[in-house]
Amino acid sequence: MDIDPKVRFATVFDEWSVKLGGGMREGVESLLSERASKELVNLATFDWKSRKDMAKMLGKTKYTLAEYDTVKRFSFYLGDDNLLLVSTEKECDTNTIVDQVIKLYYENQN
Repeated sequence: MDIDPKVRFATVFDEWSVKLGGGMREGVESLLSERASKELVNLATFDWKSRKDMAKMLGKTKYTLAEYDTVKRFSFYLGDDNLLLVSTEKECDTNTIVDQVIKLYYENQN
């Protein structure tokens, strides 16, 4: 959340879509119902698992990005066990978000 004030949501999930930490930025209202939010997490987790199969040929996926009319949604693949979902305002600087999240991830690998 500290990377950019345009980050709306940042949460880490395990491979079973169980929330490990994070959440919505204080004062920001979710655009999705609770059910739709859970469905989106399940779809992102399924996508993550599917990409693991391609890693044998292409290498590990670092992140994916979906841009909607109102927001951007990033999925960052944190090793084999965790997935970080980040939602931002559409006007955010994509490169800043990607570079800073990846930098934080690698700095905390020890």
